[in-house]
Amino acid sequence: MFEQLFPNVRLEDIVTATNETLFMTLVSVAGTFIIGLALGLLLYLSAPGGLWQNKVLNWITSSVVNVFRAIPFIILILLLFPLTDFLVGTIRGPKAALPALIVGGAPFYARLVEIALKEVDHGVVEAAKSMGAKYSTIIFKVLLPESMPALVSGITVTAIALIGYTAVAGAIGAGGLGDFAYFYGFQRSNMDVLFLSTILIILIVFLFQFIGDLVTRKLDKR
Repeated sequence: MFEQLFPNVRLEDIVTATNETLFMTLVSVAGTFIIGLALGLLLYLSAPGGLWQNKVLNWITSSVVNVFRAIPFIILILLLFPLTDFLVGTIRGPKAALPALIVGGAPFYARLVEIALKEVDHGVVEAAKSMGAKYSTIIFKVLLPESMPALVSGITVTAIALIGYTAVAGAIGAGGLGDFAYFYGFQRSNMDVLFLSTILIILIVFLFQFIGDLVTRKLDKR
């Protein structure tokens, strides 16, 4: 039945492409979460009235975030080719897409982290400060736990954006479903390949959204 519906698709090829997309997404989400969280904290803490209020540091961090958010992803991949080749040893394949995915996703998530932290009740932070809590305690015991539902919701949105980025990266040889859809579907006029690749990408998006919403709801009930 599969061969009848998708005559131009080999099962092993679509499984490999799906695995490559999941690999790129999961690793880039992990890297984006770590770097984006650090940047978002820096933006929040160095802002006027923040725990580490520093106008110069905030301006530099904000500028870096804004610049990398403004660069279209396809151009960012090309700009990062020298760095990618240095880090990975190649500019093709799923691993080669990771630097661009993380660099493209982290600034986006950093702004979501900043927004999430700003939603934390300022009175809770002031109460912790008045009790003599150290900055590290305020960050890890107050700010992050209080903002965790919003942080999870933000990384879910970012993960879905990164799935779209993997498809773009695939168009220039990064592998995955984007590569499969473009080279084996579009360029060869195999619409069944294009259709199946699209369905699988949509299913992956739904999966990440479901997991993210589930975790967010559980955190909200705590």
